[in-house]
Amino acid sequence: MCGYRNVFKRGPLSPLHMEGVWWRRPSTLPLVLLGMALVIIVAGGTIRINDAGESCPDWPQCFGTWGFDISVEEQAAYWEANPEEVDSRGEDHRYTTFEIFTEWIHRAMVGVIALPVLANALLMRSKRAMYGTKAYQLAVFAGIMLILQATAGALTVFFDNADWSVALHLSMACIFSATFIFQHMEMRSKEGSFHPLFYLPEAFVVANKRRIDAMVGAVFTLLILGAWVSSTAGGQYNQGCSVGFPTGWPKCNGSVLPSFDGPGVLVQMVHRFGALIVGLVLVAGSARIRSEAREHNAGTSIGRITDITAGFWMLNVMIGGTYIIAAKMDNFPEWVSLLHLVVGITGLLIASSALFSMNISASNFNDRTEEA
Repeated sequence: MCGYRNVFKRGPLSPLHMEGVWWRRPSTLPLVLLGMALVIIVAGGTIRINDAGESCPDWPQCFGTWGFDISVEEQAAYWEANPEEVDSRGEDHRYTTFEIFTEWIHRAMVGVIALPVLANALLMRSKRAMYGTKAYQLAVFAGIMLILQATAGALTVFFDNADWSVALHLSMACIFSATFIFQHMEMRSKEGSFHPLFYLPEAFVVANKRRIDAMVGAVFTLLILGAWVSSTAGGQYNQGCSVGFPTGWPKCNGSVLPSFDGPGVLVQMVHRFGALIVGLVLVAGSARIRSEAREHNAGTSIGRITDITAGFWMLNVMIGGTYIIAAKMDNFPEWVSLLHLVVGITGLLIASSALFSMNISASNFNDRTEEA
């Protein structure tokens, strides 16, 4: 680590760095917001596994009210008064209070996080002299993404959880969450942190930027494919390849190369082959990153990130297989599906930190070159 200090000599450490108390640093705020964002994502996943995505037919209200305790009679009265908002289950379907609550609390969380997101942007504006323009821009971008994410949430309601709207909503939630990681890393760099991830050698960054981009893009694409599988035809395509071992997984309807005539088979196989391709990209890419890091004396941190990303991919493949193996037709262990989502998002965010490391290192190198 001393080698990085010699190459990138910094000025006097900031008071925040010298304090060393993490909870007193402004850079902790993005991490708090990241935690809140992940709770919202888990809440969204809980809505899906309880098949409650249409339990509030209107937006931003719920059955024309601001509450969630909507009786069977009140639901019937609402459908009668608003026949155009009857969802895919039909006007005779009734939702439980718990199902409505999951959707209601998910929306409420988005409203709650709006205030600290605004405070984050205002703080970065007031401290732009210390943290720079990029940190401020990231804080503002997070605010914009929150608005867009809320809009995407409204679209999922208006289009009765159409597969494309669910995938859009999830992708925006991931970008929103990743923004806080980028902001935190950018702020820690400006606070005087000597972490090697902020000072990767220029030659290493130039040689591997596209490789990191491809790895992050592959994980992101796989996550969206997963959302497509779980939301297409109301999640019914989960059983497109049947269930059990080995008929449902790792085979599909008992065959390695099944016929694509059955409903959901194409969706399932695209996701599975996508997972295989992404795995090859991650494993090969991570091996190359570790080799390049040794060659350019870039330390081991960046290689650990890509290795952990590949590890999360392997774990999620096993979780996805468990979901199919442990299932019975029309009775899937949905908590496993939620775990599959959480592990997938975690892997994406870990991979994203490598991408942000490359960006910050390039900026720091340019800053030092200009100072010289």
